[in-house]
Amino acid sequence: MSATLKSVIECPNRQAPIAAALEFQRQILPEVSRTFAMTIPQLPDGLREAVVNAYLLCRIADTIEDEPGLSARDKESGHARLVAALDGTDDAEQLAAELAPRFTSATLDAERRLIAQLPLVLQCTFALAPDQRRAIRECVAIMCRGMGRYQRTVTLAGLDDQSDLDRYCYFVAGVVGEMLTELFAAHSPIIAARRGKLMALAASFGQGLQMTNILKDVWDDRQRGVCWWPRDVFEREGVSLAALQAGAADAGYRRALDRLIAVAHGHLDNALRYAQLIPRNETGIRRFCIWAVGLALMTLKNIHERPDYRSGQDVKVSRARVRQFVATTSVAVRSNALIKGMCGWLARGLPSTAIDGAALPSDWPDTVGAG
Repeated sequence: MSATLKSVIECPNRQAPIAAALEFQRQILPEVSRTFAMTIPQLPDGLREAVVNAYLLCRIADTIEDEPGLSARDKESGHARLVAALDGTDDAEQLAAELAPRFTSATLDAERRLIAQLPLVLQCTFALAPDQRRAIRECVAIMCRGMGRYQRTVTLAGLDDQSDLDRYCYFVAGVVGEMLTELFAAHSPIIAARRGKLMALAASFGQGLQMTNILKDVWDDRQRGVCWWPRDVFEREGVSLAALQAGAADAGYRRALDRLIAVAHGHLDNALRYAQLIPRNETGIRRFCIWAVGLALMTLKNIHERPDYRSGQDVKVSRARVRQFVATTSVAVRSNALIKGMCGWLARGLPSTAIDGAALPSDWPDTVGAG
């Protein structure tokens, strides 16, 4: 636990308020993310509190972006005020009171409650160490600016091209990979010494996870009137994204879909290399990264094998498969060779496109880190 957060918790005058805020974060996390509710608790004390807080703030920004009852201008204002509240220049209670009632039933109950309890989340933010707060604030600010840019232009016709999708993924996920790297480096001197190698892969790590979600959630997104797929990839196959219907499975659509799967897979290969750079004694951070990669690979495999899926639920990874992967990788978490083999087995048959990124040195040991 960070020294700052520990001192706040132990302060008699503020023990109850910060305890309540931390308890809210603990309870709300599994309600807004099944995946991160599994992976974040693997992190060590101090780092865990910072990452759950960062995730919830990013989720608030994402919830504002996704709410169909808010106009593009309303969303831009909400994002700007969220960053101002992080800076302490806007009143969090007033922002939550004004914003929360405007969310419709299209937003999950847990997400509406998260918005309403923004002051509790920010109380935890302000109790973190200064370097942790700086990393989180920069991430949320970049994310909010990027989301605002795309909210003004996105339609059911999709984004212009793959480079446009890459930029969007950076704003909503690549920057999260960079933030996590800063938080990991602040936690561990060994990780800090590898910061350059990790940072070269960090945005790709985030993009692999985000592209997987964009593929999985395409039909749910289209119900909100948006599509994040690149138009040019589908137009080359004679497919119009504007007219796309759920259940499509003709040959051109499959080829275009496989191109997106291949790019996502290439980024996930980089994400695996990222995880291999984490010191072997940091088993919690390695599990956090490896489990995220494995779940994404299994989801991509489901999409590849069922291109006519009609919702994210159709390609969701079963709890039994998740439990099996978690159990096997927990045993092998220190070995890069075993982890690489397991993820390779999960990805067998998936198309892949190599994505530029820093590769592990050829003489890098099988199990990275001290010891």
